[in-house]
Amino acid sequence: MVVLAVLSVLCAIYFYIEAFKWGMSAKKWALAGFILGPILLPMFSIARHVHWRNAVGFNNLYLAA
Repeated sequence: MVVLAVLSVLCAIYFYIEAFKWGMSAKKWALAGFILGPILLPMFSIARHVHWRNAVGFNNLYLAA
């Protein structure tokens, strides 16, 4: 039981930091990370990609060198 509580807190911290870095609503993702834990990772990755695409645009070329 203690392991699940620690995992929830760690996931909340991770999602808060990552959402803050990407300019997303950090509190919402931290709360979702606390509730769902690591199950939220695929949904967060997709939401981050959609957020990035909306910011950059769909017809722009981006090359990471």
